Amino acid sequence: MTLSARSLFQWIRPASTFSQEGPLERGKAAYESGQYLEALKLWKLAAQSGEAEASYRIGMLYVRGEGVVRSVPDAAIWYERAAQLGNIDAQFQLGLIFLYGANPVLGPYRHETWYQSSAARLGDEASNVQDLIFPHGTSVAKDVDAAFRWISAAAEGGKAEAQTVLGNMYSEGLGCTKDFQTALGWYQAGAEQKCAPAEFALGDVYYQGRGVPVDFEQAAIWYGKAADQDHVRAQVALAFMNLKGAGMPESPTEAARLFQSAARHDDAIALYNIGLLRLNEKGVAKDSDLAETALRKAARKDYLPAIQALAEFYSHGAGAEPDLREAATWYEKAAERGDVQAQFFIGRFYATGTGVSPNIRQAAKWFERAAENGHATAAFNVAIFYLNGSGVERNVETAIKWFERASEGGISAAQVQLGRLYSAGNGVPRDQKLAGEWLSKAAVGGDPDAKTAYALFLLHHDGSADRLAQVQSLLTEAAEAGYAPAAFQLGAMQMGKFGGVADVRGAVPWFTRAAKAGHVEAQYTLALLFADPNSGVNDARASATWMTAAARAGNAAAQFQLAVMYCTGNGVAQDVAQGVTWYESAAQQGHTVAQYNLAVMLGRGQGREADPKKAAEWFQKAAEQGMAEAQLAVGDALMSGAGVAQDRDMAVHWYQQAARQNNEGAVRRLRAIGLTLVDTER
Repeated sequence: MTLSARSLFQWIRPASTFSQEGPLERGKAAYESGQYLEALKLWKLAAQSGEAEASYRIGMLYVRGEGVVRSVPDAAIWYERAAQLGNIDAQFQLGLIFLYGANPVLGPYRHETWYQSSAARLGDEASNVQDLIFPHGTSVAKDVDAAFRWISAAAEGGKAEAQTVLGNMYSEGLGCTKDFQTALGWYQAGAEQKCAPAEFALGDVYYQGRGVPVDFEQAAIWYGKAADQDHVRAQVALAFMNLKGAGMPESPTEAARLFQSAARHDDAIALYNIGLLRLNEKGVAKDSDLAETALRKAARKDYLPAIQALAEFYSHGAGAEPDLREAATWYEKAAERGDVQAQFFIGRFYATGTGVSPNIRQAAKWFERAAENGHATAAFNVAIFYLNGSGVERNVETAIKWFERASEGGISAAQVQLGRLYSAGNGVPRDQKLAGEWLSKAAVGGDPDAKTAYALFLLHHDGSADRLAQVQSLLTEAAEAGYAPAAFQLGAMQMGKFGGVADVRGAVPWFTRAAKAGHVEAQYTLALLFADPNSGVNDARASATWMTAAARAGNAAAQFQLAVMYCTGNGVAQDVAQGVTWYESAAQQGHTVAQYNLAVMLGRGQGREADPKKAAEWFQKAAEQGMAEAQLAVGDALMSGAGVAQDRDMAVHWYQQAARQNNEGAVRRLRAIGLTLVDTER
């Protein structure tokens, strides 16, 4: 058997030595060996003899739940016995209990699992059982007067920690009249004993100027004394002073050292700040991995700035590729904690499917949450959602409410939307006066889109010469600001769209400006003007250039026209294969004639290998859009089985559809098989 030095000493001591030890000391020995029940029994004996320390130690057993069910009310009873006998540790602990209150069921000493499970198992009898286990109750109510009395006693007895807490009570006016000078005296008393919390408190006194002039140098001295004792809050405070150069020369390096020291204790503020310093290479070597680790630790402690920083870190990909899934996760966490910008960002993520699966309902929820917290752009977005019924039930009144809120936040697009709603009577009574007021207000703000919208409103509601001059001025200002739709409308005005004589040459420069800015309708319009031999600006090459630009931008009409140009060699080198490709692009967008022409060329093998099946499919699409020629072609394909299964009845059906549009070919086909339109409709 191996014995420790202490146990060996006890082993060789004479038996008479043990008999000389009282129950208090024997209880301590039992406690140190983990025999808590034996310690409790011995300390109760000592307490009965008036040993104050024994009562104090029994209180500690109840606080820690060692050998007994944890119960702060029971601890308080034993502390009070010791406190009344002058034990300063008991006085201090009892004072803390009264200062903060204690509930072993729901408070800092938790037994809620046992409490709830017993209630579930025992029902009405639960309270009786709980009363047996907690005969002195399950909580201690706060009592700042009692707290002040007992903490004062401990402080006057020389306990440094009590002196610090008493200083806090005087500083905050808890259980006493607020008195900064008395608080300062108690802090100084604690600091004289090198109590780190007291030194930290003195640092706060001088930093904030509580009862003394603000003195950053003194604050730094006291923070430094506490920091040297590894006081975490003091290290953080001193780190900030080093960063700002307050009371000392600015030193990011020392700030980083202090933050790192505090971060070792998992302090969220320190973790967050050392993470930022590592990201920004300020006072410490840049290290994105260590920065991420620190920010994650702080974020997991629910520290909102760290959550926000982590979302930004992953969103922008500091030192690596962005990780939008991680960014979305942390933005949503920040949003759930009330961060308005994060609510807006996660709404946008859900709206666009960035880092998350697209979810228009979630987008609407977060935009509305951000809007409720005053985010103007979010208010505009959620207004659009309510207007269109996207992710929420359509509600024009609610949309107007959010447009108005966005307008108050300076979003001119919201004012434009309000003007358009009232002008069109879209979900609200039509009110041209109110519409004009909103659009005018938006235009005054200087936004080019707003100026254009107001100009078009004036054009449609007042064609007087004065108004036309105002319209031209508004559109010119917007166009000069680079707003392509305004330049396009100026071109349309020159073309006589809103009255007056058409001036093609005057229109071309405005259309060109809009077209160069990517305005697709302007590109297509220019292409048509340059293609028209009667326009006075005929230019086949320029027409082809702008037609190609509009076609590549997805304009189906331009794609169709470009296909015709390539098939005929008008303005471009003839290239039937290229023509078929452009017909197909237009056809895929639902352009009926393009679908028909594509089908014809596929059926004949022009510009592409013949494909009767595909030809039949495109004829069918055009036929379904009501094109009589396509309906006739589908009927012929079904009758002959060209590219489709032969089906006389369906062929007759399509002949009938075309014949109703007076298509002579369809009428002849019906006659050839012995039918008339009247016969097929019987």
